[in-house]
Amino acid sequence: MKIELLYFDGCPSWQSGLENLKAALSVGGIDAPVDLVKVLDDADAAEKHFLGSPSFRVNGVDLWDEQRESYSLSCRVYVTPQGMKGNPSVELLREKLLLIQNQRFAKT
Repeated sequence: MKIELLYFDGCPSWQSGLENLKAALSVGGIDAPVDLVKVLDDADAAEKHFLGSPSFRVNGVDLWDEQRESYSLSCRVYVTPQGMKGNPSVELLREKLLLIQNQRFAKT
């Protein structure tokens, strides 16, 4: 499983997003490294189809995928049980990761 966290330096939420992702992996019993992908500018955002910082991808697919016509350096917000936040909770990430892991095992 290839896990990436996409971010840009000006985002105040990416580091706590990384902490939540690592906790979700641990709680879910998933042993996989996290690759940090720094998005440099709007052109890089467009090339990477960057949906905002932090973004979480597994095997190249955003965990909260959405269709867009343009991409730019921006912060992202997530709907959580505590309201809108700058990153998803550990539980939300764990649920998404386990869903993907279960789909992967169902195909084999």
